[in-house]
Amino acid sequence: MIDVKPVSLEIIRKKLKKFWELSGEKILAIEKDYDNSLGAPVFTRKGVYSNLGWTEWTQGFQYGSAILQYDATGDERFLEIGRENTVDRMAMHLVHMGVHDHGFNNISTYGNLLRLFHGGRLESESWQREFYKLALKVSAAVQAARWTNVRDGGYIYSFNGPHSLFIDTIRTCRVLGIGYKLGQYLLGENDIRINLLERMFTHIVTSAKYSVYYGEGRDAYDVLGRTAHEIIFNVKDGSYRCPNSQQGYSPFTTWMRGLAWAMLGFAEQLEFLATLGEKELSVFGGKQELETLMLKAANATSNFYIENSTKDGIPYWDTGAPNLHRLGDYLERKADPFNEWEPVDSSAAAIAAQGLLRLGRYLIDNGEEENGNRFWQAGLTIVETLLSLPYLSTDTNHQGLILHAIYHRPNGWDFIPSGSKIPHGEASMWGDYHAREVALYLQRYLYGDKYYTFFAGVEDE
Repeated sequence: MIDVKPVSLEIIRKKLKKFWELSGEKILAIEKDYDNSLGAPVFTRKGVYSNLGWTEWTQGFQYGSAILQYDATGDERFLEIGRENTVDRMAMHLVHMGVHDHGFNNISTYGNLLRLFHGGRLESESWQREFYKLALKVSAAVQAARWTNVRDGGYIYSFNGPHSLFIDTIRTCRVLGIGYKLGQYLLGENDIRINLLERMFTHIVTSAKYSVYYGEGRDAYDVLGRTAHEIIFNVKDGSYRCPNSQQGYSPFTTWMRGLAWAMLGFAEQLEFLATLGEKELSVFGGKQELETLMLKAANATSNFYIENSTKDGIPYWDTGAPNLHRLGDYLERKADPFNEWEPVDSSAAAIAAQGLLRLGRYLIDNGEEENGNRFWQAGLTIVETLLSLPYLSTDTNHQGLILHAIYHRPNGWDFIPSGSKIPHGEASMWGDYHAREVALYLQRYLYGDKYYTFFAGVEDE
């Protein structure tokens, strides 16, 4: 369980300076040495980024990292890396019909560039702004078309097919919110206009109902706050069938990165919800009903993470990993990425930290100071851990930034060093990106800058 206690913001401030120095070195190394003909870099093997996966879902994290680096440091080398590669290489991701990852790839690149333009950080040629807006409109409509209706809602289906709802998509569906703010809609058969906001919140509601557990007796493994990686529906009649897992140990345990996606997705969508009017949400029974449902899910998942992570905030990759029992009272100690039995997942921690911080601020701002401060301090604890050894990569020969990430344990894709029984010591593109994102979020907070949100680029639309 995370040891939730006050963390010195001054210590975080000092660690951020070193973090951005190392981050810049890693970005430049990848830009110099990575062979883009291999496809998007996914995770490291022996410290070198490689490609292995089932879809091209990490390209936006690669170039988005350079954009975040510019945002944090003002070093224009990184703006050019991020902007030029976005223009040259990201177009295919706008019209990628086969994935649920548009919010990952395109918010991280086009979305971040539009946000910087809106904040006066880019030169003022209007064509750039219109180019980024058009890209996001296209991405939103394409993502919204990947849709399955069920008896009491619907969802953006995963790359597994129309029967499959992934918990990951709770974060990537934010591209529909951006598209809505930009005035976009999806044209369906017979020119029917499909509202992107309705699709986004319908997906969120369906995820809250089926992908998150609330300890209400749904099945024999219904534990408050846990998540299922995948939910299976019968596409013939829209009925719920069962939970499943692609990257976790089982449908009835909790894959911790999936839990982290839920935490961050619900928290930042609560922030987005606060910007919307009552009339826009009438189809869902009003704003209050949506907020109540999303807060229930956000609180449940965040508390589960705190209770099922180690004292320093780093989780083992799955709560049901079969050899965890060999580690004894592992939740009462700091994580050990070098143990002999089960790997930790620092990438889950990087994602979860931002979710905890955002939910904490949201609750504090809405008068729930005790609960909000608990989440805020838990998030700071994770960040302090990630910005320190053995997680922060100080080796100039290692292209990864945050070590001890896990991609796909069941498939055996993660590199296992010689002499070890488990994978450790490697980084992932999503883990590195989300470490940079939470670092930028905190840096803005610490220096009194404008609060960082994914929708900052379209606030006045």
